[in-house]
Amino acid sequence: MLTKLTGGRVYDPANGRDGAVGDLFVRDGRIVADPGPGAAPDEVHDLSGRVVMAGAIDIHSHIAGGKVNIARLLMAEEHRAAAIATEGPCGCGGAIATPSTHVTGCRYARMGYTAAFEPAMLPSNARHAHLEMADIPLIDTGGYLVLGNDDLLLELLASGAGEDAVADYVGFMLNATRSLAVKAVNPGGINAFKYNRRRLDVDEAGPFHAITPRRILTALAGAVQRLGIPHPLHLHGFNLGVPGNVEATLDSIAAVEGLRLHLTHVQFHAYGAEGDRKFSSAAARIAEEVNRRPNISVDVGQIMFGQTVTASADTMAQMGNAGLAHPKKWVMMDIECDAGCGVVPFRYRDKAFVNALQWAIGLELFLLIDDPWRVFLTTDHPNGGPFTSYPELIRLLMDRDYRLARMAGLHPDLPEHTILGSLTREYSLGEIATMTRAAPARILGLTDRGHLGPGAVADITVYTDRADRRAMFETPDLVFKDGRVIVRDGVVVALVPGRTHVVEPAYDPAIEAWMARRFDERMGQRLTHFRIAEDEIRGGNGLIRHACQPSGF
Repeated sequence: MLTKLTGGRVYDPANGRDGAVGDLFVRDGRIVADPGPGAAPDEVHDLSGRVVMAGAIDIHSHIAGGKVNIARLLMAEEHRAAAIATEGPCGCGGAIATPSTHVTGCRYARMGYTAAFEPAMLPSNARHAHLEMADIPLIDTGGYLVLGNDDLLLELLASGAGEDAVADYVGFMLNATRSLAVKAVNPGGINAFKYNRRRLDVDEAGPFHAITPRRILTALAGAVQRLGIPHPLHLHGFNLGVPGNVEATLDSIAAVEGLRLHLTHVQFHAYGAEGDRKFSSAAARIAEEVNRRPNISVDVGQIMFGQTVTASADTMAQMGNAGLAHPKKWVMMDIECDAGCGVVPFRYRDKAFVNALQWAIGLELFLLIDDPWRVFLTTDHPNGGPFTSYPELIRLLMDRDYRLARMAGLHPDLPEHTILGSLTREYSLGEIATMTRAAPARILGLTDRGHLGPGAVADITVYTDRADRRAMFETPDLVFKDGRVIVRDGVVVALVPGRTHVVEPAYDPAIEAWMARRFDERMGQRLTHFRIAEDEIRGGNGLIRHACQPSGF
């Protein structure tokens, strides 16, 4: 079947198209070159005057796994309220920070997203996370494997194991858990918390293994590069949410010495300690470093006002936040020899000075980082706010007058503590397409997604160009998944399954004998049972492998 999408204004940064009017042709779920005048399309969509982009891709959103389910249980009142507000044939009603798998897929698709990636999949919880992601309709998914506090890696480093051994360990773990990338959460800090430590600085030796966070960070960043994983090490840094933590963030950038590094939810790591409140913005310092170091990329983790729930493997940070819980309930837990988990409900208040400054810091980062290929639109869902707030965030970035009006309604002391009011930059549609489509696909190695060139998967979103950018991005006219219309005028009209994206880097299998002995000694399952078979992922269908380009083998 040949489908023609004609007359739209195409924004496709990967192929140099910035709003030029043109046609797209789709056959068998992929975009093809113009078949010529002799080919009669089976279906034609007249998109005259409308905006056409690839399907959006969320690089960092907590959508599956143990902590997400704990958050759902903890916020049961949200789910009861959402059930009452259910709307549409797919049951996607109600405002909720911890939606079910079904609602997650529907809500993403209704905003024009066709992929979202779970950024914190623990090894011992990977099988469950995959089962849950497979239950999310309409969008592609994948998981980032959390390493950096696992006993086996720390033991390897403490024993003096070389780069090859660390890379072999990381390579095996990625293959065994069917992961797409490697995530490090407060490297060494979660393990230190197990020994009753409440803080661990970059060059401070942790308990028991006596390994510094810097050593863990550089070992993992180096292993990711040696294995040729497309996405750089995805780092949740040190001293999350602590005033003055900018120094640790800058130390992390310096520590990798030119290796590629992705700083996630960097807004929460961009705080100074200046002023009489001992809390200030350090966004300009972070942006300056990112602008001058092409090896560094970031996603922002913008906070959005209202009720949400914070869910993180960083138990050290979450324990410190427990006293701020709203409502007053929280959960902390240890997870075998992997890491931990903390879930704390939270309400960001627009009249609270700290929350208002956090909001401003995130926007400062977006507006001060020059390259839209290296800064990504996230709220660290649900930690900074639900992903459903993305259209509002896009309007804030594209409309300075609206941004200033929102700022005027916040805490009265905010203007003297932020440079946000002086920033005149407004994102263009092309920059939004880069940040939410082309750049996420490129940094994750998804070569046939995030663009509209021949050979690309036909994940396509069509918008009416509205002055109110929130309304525009909140309700697309059409969303295509693999060439099939799944959303029309903001309503889900077809439920289709997504796919799971993985990497399978090469490694020396000799590491498995060492690991098998450690699993027998310490873990709750044998290594053979730990591996996830291909047929466990969506019944053996829909697994998409992305190429690695190793540099150390």
